[in-house]
Amino acid sequence: MIPLSILDLATVATGSTPAQALAQTTAMAVAAERLGYHRLWVAEHHAMPAVASSAPAVLLAHLADMTTTLRVGSGGVMLPNHSPLVVAEQFATLVALHPGRIDMGLGRAPGTDHRTARALRRSPDLRAESFPDDVVELIGYLLPREGSAPHPFANPGSGYLPEVWLLGSSTFSAHLAGQLGLPFSFAYHFAPKLVDEALEIYRTMFRPSILLDEPRVMVAASVLCAPTPEEATWLSGSTALSVLQRRQGRMGLLPSPEEAATHDFTIEETQFVNETISSHVIGDPLTVRDGLAALQLRTGADELMLSTRTHSFEARLQSFTLLAETWGLEQQ
Repeated sequence: MIPLSILDLATVATGSTPAQALAQTTAMAVAAERLGYHRLWVAEHHAMPAVASSAPAVLLAHLADMTTTLRVGSGGVMLPNHSPLVVAEQFATLVALHPGRIDMGLGRAPGTDHRTARALRRSPDLRAESFPDDVVELIGYLLPREGSAPHPFANPGSGYLPEVWLLGSSTFSAHLAGQLGLPFSFAYHFAPKLVDEALEIYRTMFRPSILLDEPRVMVAASVLCAPTPEEATWLSGSTALSVLQRRQGRMGLLPSPEEAATHDFTIEETQFVNETISSHVIGDPLTVRDGLAALQLRTGADELMLSTRTHSFEARLQSFTLLAETWGLEQQ
């Protein structure tokens, strides 16, 4: 069995607050370490009321401080929103504080709408053509320099290198990760139809680098595990209604299963939801285990990263606990 990891979105559900969501993410990191998960990542999102992880580096500092062995990282930092130097110094600081435990996943998308992206970047240019150059520049600040000389203006910089991953849900990122010789994490939960093509491109294009000798693949999937299939389906109603609301432009908090049960889905809405979550692995522990094993066999992934969104923290913790036991993770 390959390692399992967690992508936590600091979910703000109805009746909750961002502060409570961040406290729950902290509790999840502590639980993930105890349950035997390999790493926990948080994602940069903006202008999404249901997601409180808008400042990954700040949150990661807290999560790393509350754990001792768990790897923590960004899944990811949306690099076009930031100066490469700023990101380099943030993550070098994290590495200086918590050596050997920090991951830096880099994404090309803005992680938000165009209006918010303009506010973040202070520029009307929302294109990401400079992304490949920005990745190279960022890593250049952090690579060890000859004679241990510090970087002239990145501090901390040289030698404080996190584990660097390139994230993607497209063939563009697959090409780039291969060309740069970086580990590649594919967002199967966003773009399931592209996973086979993207991973084939990545492995074909891969060139060894100073950071990596051979291709290394992580696949991110949406998972919901409960003691029975019926309970899992009931809990997944929150996601079903949430994806529909986002399509309709209603960016609210994550609804409860009760709210989802009272929503009268039209035929068209039901079809959209079913198509959107068709790649999600939902069910009892054996069903979820077998579904993830099939995904790993299909993709040849070296690691699976799991995203679980439920209205209650207790249901989310239950899902990860059941899966850790069924997958056979080594618990502390």
